[in-house]
Amino acid sequence: MAYAGGEERRGPVTMGQANMIRCMLRDEPEHINIHDVWPVPEGTRTESAIEALRALAIRHEALRTTFPHAAGSTPREQVVAAEGTFTVIVLDHEYLPDDPAGYAESSARRARAERFLLDRDFPLRISLVARSGAPVFVAVAASHAVTDVGALAVLKEEWLSLLAGETLPPPSLAPLDLAIEEASPAGLRRSEASLRYWERIIRTGPQAMFAEPGAEGTEVRTPQLTLRSRRAARALALVAERTGGMPSTVLLTAWCALVAHRTDQHACVAAVPTSNRYHPRLARSVNTLSQDALLSLDVRVPTFDALLRKAWGAALNAYRHSRFDAVALWEMIGRTTRERGSQFARDVVFNDVSTLPATVATVTSATERDAAAATADAATVPDLELSWGPDQVLPTRVLTFVYATEPLLHLSTWVDPALFKRDEAEAFLTGLVRLLEAAATDDVPLASLTEVTGVRPVERGPRWCRIDGSWTSPPLVAQALSEALAGLPVHVTADAAAPHGDAPDDHSPDSSTPDATAPGGSTPQDGALAAYVAAGDTPLTPAQAHTALMDALPGHPGVLAPRRYVIVHNPPAEADRTSAWLRQQILREGTGRDRDVT
Repeated sequence: MAYAGGEERRGPVTMGQANMIRCMLRDEPEHINIHDVWPVPEGTRTESAIEALRALAIRHEALRTTFPHAAGSTPREQVVAAEGTFTVIVLDHEYLPDDPAGYAESSARRARAERFLLDRDFPLRISLVARSGAPVFVAVAASHAVTDVGALAVLKEEWLSLLAGETLPPPSLAPLDLAIEEASPAGLRRSEASLRYWERIIRTGPQAMFAEPGAEGTEVRTPQLTLRSRRAARALALVAERTGGMPSTVLLTAWCALVAHRTDQHACVAAVPTSNRYHPRLARSVNTLSQDALLSLDVRVPTFDALLRKAWGAALNAYRHSRFDAVALWEMIGRTTRERGSQFARDVVFNDVSTLPATVATVTSATERDAAAATADAATVPDLELSWGPDQVLPTRVLTFVYATEPLLHLSTWVDPALFKRDEAEAFLTGLVRLLEAAATDDVPLASLTEVTGVRPVERGPRWCRIDGSWTSPPLVAQALSEALAGLPVHVTADAAAPHGDAPDDHSPDSSTPDATAPGGSTPQDGALAAYVAAGDTPLTPAQAHTALMDALPGHPGVLAPRRYVIVHNPPAEADRTSAWLRQQILREGTGRDRDVT
C-alpha cells in the first residue's frame, strides 16, 4: 500500500531509540520485537481498515522512519520519509478457528520472530484476519526501534477513532523533536543527572534482588501466571481511599513490599519501564520511550502506610531519571560494577500499563495475550482467579505486567521456576491480594507480612551473609574464583570490614561462615570479603584474579567479588581455617581494582 503526504526530515536518534536499537542488534527478534492484536469493529470494510492504517503512516513520523548505517555499525541517524509503501496481508477464511483471537495472536507472534531491517523496513508488519471478506482482527508485529507498548496503545486507539469517523488532535511529540530536546544543554544535564542517580543505586543497592540458592543463569524459561480478581480491585480502591494514595502507587508499594519481604532485602530495586511516559507531552507520543526507570524503595519502615508515603517520591525520582544515553549508562555500569566487584542484575521488572490508553489487551515482547480475559464483563470474573499460560525465555527473575486495576485487578507475572514452585508462585499473588485486603481497613505492620500474606522470606542458610548491601555466599565465591583460576585452591572469608591487613578472630572451623546472624539470616552488620589464593608457581596478581572472577560473575547473583585478594604459594594443611591461611607467606595482595600492594 502506498502512502504520501508526510514531511521528509532527518536527524539524530533519540536516547530511547539508541537504547532499543542496541537491544535489537544484540537480542533475538522474538525477544525484542513487540506485537498486538486489534479487534475490528463489526461492519468495517477491508478498504476502510487499510485506509485508516494509511492515515496513521502519514500522521506519525515514527512509522515513516528508517535508520541508515554502514554494515557492522550502529545507527546514529534517523530519516523520516515523505512517502513510501507498506504491506497488509489479508488472511481471509470462510471459517475461522474456534478461537479467532488466538489465531490472530499466533499470526502476530510469527511475524514478530523475523528481524526488522533498520535501514529499510516499514516498522509494522500487518495482517488482516477476515471471515468471508469481513475483517475481524488486525495482527501487528512492530519494531521496538520506533514503538513501545504505549505507542502501540496510541496507534490502536487512533485507528479505532479513524474508523469511527472522528477527527484526531495534532500528534504528540515526534521522535526527531524529542531528539532535539535531548541534545539541548538542558537535555544533556538531565541525562547526566540520570547517570548519577543510577550509579548511586548500582554502587550501594543490592546487586541482585534474588541472590539466593537456585538463582543461576542470565536467561530463564518461565511460565506465565495471570491473576484476575474483583476482590483485589475492591481492596485496592479502599486502600487508595483510606490513605489518599493513587491506586497505581498503592499497588506498586504492595508489590515492592512483598518482593522485598520474600527476598529478605532492605530495599526493592526494580525496573519500571513504561513509567517514563509520566510527562503529559510524552504520554501519547508514538515513539519508543523504552528506557528503564530504576526504582529503589527502602523498605526499612514500620508500616505499610509509611512505605506508601515514601513510594510516591521514590517512584517520581525514578521516572525523572529515566532518560539517558544508553551507551554511557552501560559504560558507567561496567565501570561501577568492576570497582564494586558486583554484577548488576535487572532481575525484577514491574510494568504497569493500566494507565496507558487502550492498554488492557496490549502485548509486548515479554507478555502473552489474554484478550478475552482482559475485556470480559467484570460480572463474569471470579473474586480471585489464577491461570497458567505458556512459557517464555526472559532475562529476569520476576516480571510483572499490570493490565487493569478496575473493575478488576488483572496482571500477569513470570517468576523463575527454580525459585518459585507453582504453588509458591500462586501463593505469592494470593499474598499480594491478602496484603491489599489487610491494608484496606488498617495500617499493616511490615513485620507481620508473613502472617498477613502467607509469604515467607527465603531461607538462605548459615553460609550466606550480607556484604556491601548485597547477599552473598563466601563458599560460592571461593568456588567461582577457584573455577575462574583453573582450579587453584581458594579460601574466602567474611569479616566486619576490618582495616587493611587486620583479620577477624577464628571462632569456627569454617571462617567463611558468619559468627552470628540476625533474624532472617542476615548478619548484624555489613562486612567485607577477603580471598586467599594458593597460586603455587602460577604468576598471579590480584588484578588478574579480580578480572577472572568478574568475567565469571554473569549468571551467579550470589557471588560478590572480594574486597581484597591475598596471593600465597601453598595452601595450609587446615585449608578450611582462615587463621591457617594467615600464617602463610604472602606473595602479593591488593584489591585487584587498582595498583596492587606487593
